[in-house]
This record gives sequence, structure tokens and C-alpha cells, in this order.
Amino acid sequence: MKQTKRLWAALLALVLLAGCGYQRTEPLPYPEPAASEPGKTIAYVPLDDRPDNVERVEYLAESLGYALVMPEKVLYRTALDGQPKNFDTLQRGEPWSLFTWVLEQEAAGCDRYILSLDQMHSGGLVASRSMTGYGIELPGGGTARVYSMLEKLLAALSADEKNVVWLLDSVMRLAPTVGYEGGTLEDYNAIRAFGALPRRTLEGEALNLENLDESYWWGPNGENLRSRTKEEGTYEAALRHVRSRARKMTLSYVVQDTLAKPGYENFRLLIGIDDSSLEDCIQKNEIAYLRQGLRTDSEGTQLDWLLSGVDDLAFKAVARLYLDETDWQGYSVNLQFFGGTEDLPACEYDFQPLAEIVLEHFEFFDLLQGRAAQLHVLVLTQPKEESLKQAYINLLLQTLEDRREYQQPTILIDASNGTYGTAFYEALTKDTELGYLLAYSGMLDMAIVTGTALSHGAARYAVLKNGENTDAMDRAWARTLADSVLKDFCYKGVVRNDLLAYIRNDLGGDPNNFWSPELDREDLLRRLEEDMKKETAPVIRTLEQSRFLSSLEEEPEEKHWGGIALENYRFPWDRAFEIGMDIRLGEFH
Repeated sequence: MKQTKRLWAALLALVLLAGCGYQRTEPLPYPEPAASEPGKTIAYVPLDDRPDNVERVEYLAESLGYALVMPEKVLYRTALDGQPKNFDTLQRGEPWSLFTWVLEQEAAGCDRYILSLDQMHSGGLVASRSMTGYGIELPGGGTARVYSMLEKLLAALSADEKNVVWLLDSVMRLAPTVGYEGGTLEDYNAIRAFGALPRRTLEGEALNLENLDESYWWGPNGENLRSRTKEEGTYEAALRHVRSRARKMTLSYVVQDTLAKPGYENFRLLIGIDDSSLEDCIQKNEIAYLRQGLRTDSEGTQLDWLLSGVDDLAFKAVARLYLDETDWQGYSVNLQFFGGTEDLPACEYDFQPLAEIVLEHFEFFDLLQGRAAQLHVLVLTQPKEESLKQAYINLLLQTLEDRREYQQPTILIDASNGTYGTAFYEALTKDTELGYLLAYSGMLDMAIVTGTALSHGAARYAVLKNGENTDAMDRAWARTLADSVLKDFCYKGVVRNDLLAYIRNDLGGDPNNFWSPELDREDLLRRLEEDMKKETAPVIRTLEQSRFLSSLEEEPEEKHWGGIALENYRFPWDRAFEIGMDIRLGEFH
């Protein structure tokens, strides 16, 4: 009986891919009306206003039955140099107003929180890399000490034992941001080179905040890095960077010290390691210091985590929040790598081998390796042998086909860092049922591909096993998958490269900031829309012809995707690095 069912599933997949029996439903207007019953509310303060921290988090939350509420965008938006500022004066978010907003949610009865600390104490990730003082301006004048503000906020949220609070923190990357507060590419390169230098290792009692600050200036064999930067003419820039790091580590200490006290058992701290280095760099002692402050409960259950990746922190927090509120006991996973370089870092900005990062995230989501598992995770790595590139792709495609035939839920991670060009995406579009994937992540910063895919995949798997998904949850999940696939395959793989060349060569502009010099942004949006319409057409067709898993409660159940339409394209930071777009979906059937 099972063999017959698998045969029919395989035949159906072939029919769908051939285009026969495919009935497209017309996409509905976006945004769609809210579900008839309001979801469980999460008060969320984003890291900044990029899509990975806003709309994609909204999609994920809604796919799990949550309603995400956020402050006004002007309170957490980042503006690059020359761009319109918030309240006409600020390039960053406004911490005091965010502090007030969170307290308002608490007064209104909210009991779930995901708060990005870099936003709460600095006004965003970019601002946290450059701030050196501890005063936060108040809207009516005057300042507040930021660490006192943090302590008061945590205390207020701890007063209600029903609250579940996820705090998101980061280990600062090796250099500040180009195009913010006058930062140039030359500044970035010089400070990153300084940050990548090995440091003296602190251990035991010597691993404290005071020694950590001093360790920034000393190499492993007593090399005086102050003198070195003075000789190189980079001392002032390095000094400001070190002061920013010291400020950030002090604030991280305040949070960890507060959470270690009684009454904070319902708080979770999730720390992400931002762009790093393969060497023993300036982050080494910071990571060790933060690790020693991670909490476990009386039964040995981990309460706090430190993992690779920052822009996926909210994904991980939303997913883990959902898993903790269900009967999730963890599941076994069949993990397969294709390409042969999983024992190496996926790129020069990772500090761990790819396999280690994957397994650490497995632990975070209570996933265990098992060959007989129902859930499958397939990871494409950089090719060990250049001559075998096509063979790696073919083997992965065949494995995907096998998983589809047996109706096995599958998560796909492309950690190849673009080394296969567009060949991999073209093969997936042509030869696979893309819409059947549980989750996909690929052409992002390599540090976050694992956390992004596993957050979406593990949470979706739990929903299907619990049998509690609704049509609204299915539609939000479909947007997460379509958003990731279409942006990777079409924008990052093709359209962005063409746009970069046009801005640099034809316009003489800066693709990292359309305001410096000022470019015709309407023209850029027109080109974006035209190019995306062309490039997305075959990928959308593949998604529309797909079926997807709608339940795993007993036997696998499937539904057919509806139509897909894209509109309202935008450049969130007025740069070419990323885009936003609205995704309209037809009815599933």
C-alpha cells in the first residue's frame, strides 16, 4: 500500500513539473485580512529595519500563529550618511522611546517579548559599532544612563512571572560600517585588519571586564598593538573602535549580571557572533567572557545561547519560543552534506567549520542526527574538487527527488558561498518541485544561512507534526519560502549584479548608498521591477506547480500552491545590497 502511494506521489510530481493538471489560482490583494481569531501577541523590537529583521520575521511569526507587534519604523530605522534622518536629527533608532514603548506593551497585558538589545541601547546594529558614550538623549532634553535604563526595563518585565522574554545580543564584528558617520572603505579595511590580529588569551580569573578592555591592545606574545597602530597612522580610528567594543561588552555584562539574579528564570538570552575571522581575533576573549555567563537551570537545561550569526537571531528566537510553547521534544534529523568541505568554514567571515555551526544549531533546536529520521537537512558546501561541481549538484538533486518521492519533509541549505554560480539555482528551478521544501536559505551572509533555514524548517515541522496549522499559517509559511527562494535565485543571483554594474558604470554612483551621490531612485526601482519580472517568471512557475506538506500528524497530507504575484518593490536602505517586496498568493487547493 505504501509503495503504491509513493508511486502515485512520484507520478503526480512528474505531472506537475510537466505543467499538466496545474490550475493557477489568482493572487489575492496584499496585505490579506487578519485571521478571524487574533493570534498570540509578541512584542518585538527589531535589530533594524532591513527585511531579515522586519517582514521576514513577521512571516515566520504568523506562520506559527503569532501576531507580531512592533514600534513605529522611525524608532528603529537606520539611515546611512546623506540619507533623510529620523526626526530630522538621528541616523539611528531612538532607545528612550523604545524603552517607553515596551513598557506600554507590558501595561497593555503583553506577555511575550523579543527585544534586540543593540537597538534598545544603541539604536541599531550599525550604531552599536560606533557609539562610545553611555548617555542616551531624552526626547524632551537631557540624557539617561543606558545601563540604568536596561536594568529598569528588565526589572519591570520580571515583575510579571507570566512574561517570556527573549533578549537578542551580539558580539561586535571586527570593524564599523562603511557609509555611516563618515566611515570609509579604507577605514573599514584598516580597522578590520587591526581586529583580525591575534590577541593575548585571557583565562580563569584573568577573564574579566577590566582585563578584556586592555587585551584589545596586546598580541599573544606581548606585542604592543597601540604602538603598531600609531606607526601605521590608524591609532585614532582603532581607539574609537576599542572604546565602542568596551562599551558594548559593559552593556552585555550588565544584562548577564542582571539575569543571573533570582526572578529572571523566564528570560532567555541569545547572543550572535557577527562577522568574524578564521584567526584568533579581537572577538576571542569576548566570546570566552560571554560564554562563562551563559545560564542553565537547576536541571541543567540551557537558558542562554551563543551561536554564529546575528541577522538570524529573531528567526531563532521566534522559532524556539514556539517550540517551547508546544509539546516539542525534539526530533531526529538525517543530515547530509554535498560538496565535501563541511569541515572548513563556509567563508572567510566564519570562525568555525560549517559542520560545527550546523550541529550547534541542531542542539539549540533539540535536533539529533539519525539516519532513519523523517526530517531531512541537505547542505551544499563549496566544492572540494572543482571538476566535480556538476556531480555534487546532480547528487543533491537526486536526493531531493528521492525525498519528494517518499513525502519526506526537507530543509535545503546552500552554504556554497556562490561557488557554483547560477548553475545550482537553474537546476533547482528546472528539475525540482521547489515549493515542496520545508525551508530554504542560501545566498545570505554565510554565518546566518544555517540559523535561517533551521529556524523556519524546525518550526514548520513542529506545526505539521502538531496538526494545528490554519490556512493563514500556511500562507505565511509560503511567503517565507517564496521570499527566500525568489530573492536568492533571481535578485542576488542575477538582477543585483546587473544593477551594480549599471550604477557603477553607467551612473557613476555608489550602489551602497543611492544618496551619495544622489541617484534617480524611481529609475532604479523601474529597472528592478522590469528585471525581476523577467528573472522570477520561471521560478514562480515552478513554485506555482508545486504541492506542499500541509500535515504530518498521522499520514503526510499535501495541498497545491496557488498563484504568486510580486509588487511594491523597494530598497529598504536605499542601497542595492537587499530588496523588499510584497508577495500576493492565490488560494491553496
